[in-house]
Amino acid sequence: MAEESGSKASGTSTGPNNGRLMAGLAYFIFFLPMLMNPRSNEAMFHAKQGLVLLITSIIGNILLGIIPIFGWILLPFFNLAIVIGVIWGLLNGLNGKQVELPLIGQFAKNFNF
Repeated sequence: MAEESGSKASGTSTGPNNGRLMAGLAYFIFFLPMLMNPRSNEAMFHAKQGLVLLITSIIGNILLGIIPIFGWILLPFFNLAIVIGVIWGLLNGLNGKQVELPLIGQFAKNFNF
């Protein structure tokens, strides 16, 4: 009986935590919150942030990969900055905070989905 009530209690608390989980996972799979929790403003905020981070990562890797020597030297540092951005966003999403990513977070406001 105690296990059943414990699972019910945890089952009722998964609503807000599910939104936070979706917000955190948006930095790995940006469209996941759009599919699983499209009405959550928090999840959509982080989905947009995750999309901007993905676009920045792709464009930056292509540009720095094309530039010989100097670009190749900067590429690991750029990728480290992307990983830090993913971790920052993941932690903010899981903690329920809507903090824009530094430098690139402001561009997420331009997406309307």
